[in-house]
Amino acid sequence: MYRYDEFDHALVKERVAEFADQVARRASGALTEDEFKPLRLMNGVYLQLHAYMLRVAVPYGVLNGTQMRRLAHIARTYDKGYGHFTTRTNIQFNWPALTDLPAILSDLAEVEMHAIQTSGNCIRNVTTDVFAGATADELEDPRPWCEILRQWSTIHPEFSFLPRKFKIAVIASETDRAAIRTHDVGLQIVKGEDGGTAFRVFVGGGQGRLPHIAQEIATVPAADLLAYLTAIVRAWNLEGRRDNIHKARIKILVASLGIDAFREKVDAHFATLRRDALAIPQDEADRIKAYFAPPEFADLPKVSAPFDRAVLADPDFARFSRNNVRPHKQAGYASVIISLKPLDGVPGDITDAQMDIVADLAERYAFDEVRAAYEQNLVLPHVRLDDTPALWRELLAAGLATPNADLVTDIIACPGLDYCSLANARSIPVAQALSKQLADLDYQERVGPVRINMSGCINACGHHHVGHIGVLGVDRKGEEYYQITVGGSPDEQAALGEIVGRSLPADEVPGAITRALDRYLEIRTEGERFIDTVRRTGAEPFRQAIYAPFSNPEVADVAA
Repeated sequence: MYRYDEFDHALVKERVAEFADQVARRASGALTEDEFKPLRLMNGVYLQLHAYMLRVAVPYGVLNGTQMRRLAHIARTYDKGYGHFTTRTNIQFNWPALTDLPAILSDLAEVEMHAIQTSGNCIRNVTTDVFAGATADELEDPRPWCEILRQWSTIHPEFSFLPRKFKIAVIASETDRAAIRTHDVGLQIVKGEDGGTAFRVFVGGGQGRLPHIAQEIATVPAADLLAYLTAIVRAWNLEGRRDNIHKARIKILVASLGIDAFREKVDAHFATLRRDALAIPQDEADRIKAYFAPPEFADLPKVSAPFDRAVLADPDFARFSRNNVRPHKQAGYASVIISLKPLDGVPGDITDAQMDIVADLAERYAFDEVRAAYEQNLVLPHVRLDDTPALWRELLAAGLATPNADLVTDIIACPGLDYCSLANARSIPVAQALSKQLADLDYQERVGPVRINMSGCINACGHHHVGHIGVLGVDRKGEEYYQITVGGSPDEQAALGEIVGRSLPADEVPGAITRALDRYLEIRTEGERFIDTVRRTGAEPFRQAIYAPFSNPEVADVAA
């Protein structure tokens, strides 16, 4: 993983000192909350319903044991003993005291972490495939390119006050495990015409009030990547809406102009840039790539006798291995998913004690590396197959061995109205109720991979638009109701879900979704996944199942 150089250390240290002074002035009353707001947002600090919230950057989702222990220390010392991992692979602390924030940022700086550009109208954390560097289907490891983008975008003088936030994701395989088409810019590494690295560029994706799937705009060689991205962000920065927060994202500009007209504007800016000045020097690219060199893998056989024996001897381990252990490109190794979705748990939450345990396990079993995933889980990317039974037993003792990765209880959910001042409805209790309703693991495995996403408001932090089943909390005259969508997908066949009908009260949501899943089991063909069935049949069979108990299922309250 990347290590800070002297410029990184100096920048973060200076930012901590600057923010400490700003916090002191806010605490003394010298700054009003309105004056303090833009300053705190530049340092990852939000004001939620009950307290300030700090969002800590985890660039491209990569952490080491020392950093994970420091996060545990912060949760234990300054918060209420837990943290919350997000779809952006960051971690949030929901209860820090305002006056403790400088100390927290100082503690983070000691382990090469910060909260810069995790909020505000800037280029946010760059994300990628959680299995980067471990999966056999990638052309190359995308993480060095994420680091290059991080360095290019951090406190970029031209792009620090954009019309709205801007998000980038990078993948290096045909299978999209980072939802690049839901981003302002998505990048897929491909082979260029000269055989070198190039990037398919997608632009104009995003969720929220007006969701859009990104459209492909160009393929550019690696040498031109920063120049082309500069042209994209510049075109939007100059022409994006600043008079209406709901229409300020680049997706609105691309949709209003059309992709061809927007491409012309980008090309016009691209033509004015000194591309040689924005080209990445080869020695610098090589230096950064060296930080992401593969670990020193042992020369192991493809088959592991200890793993196979454990699968045969213990049905619980066999289930865990089916659902939470993924193939690795190196013989004798695997990637192991640590689910943060226990029965009746809060999706993405992890306690300070569990963070300490994950840090220990990463050091002992995974070359001192742990990844935060888009799905709000953690991954140990490089584990010997021989070690997986012992690792599983330790995860089991820590309450971290829920064998539900990619199954129906692996629910993505925002914090909702329990924490967020923007939310209309709670997400956490509905996710918990659904988890209990679908707790039977045999049923979950029979259903197979289904992505359920929940958001507490139209801002869509739970990415409900692209859930195979999406749940959106809405406010109906002061009461919480939930709108259901079917058929969304965040992957290489990205699509927005279809609203199936009127919104439901919270206590009806688990039953409605269970009926939709049961209908899938009735109508699927051999080997057909839930999302493939929806694509084949459309939403109508699921609409009928969801509203089956009601006398008039055609009654729709879609606007609610």
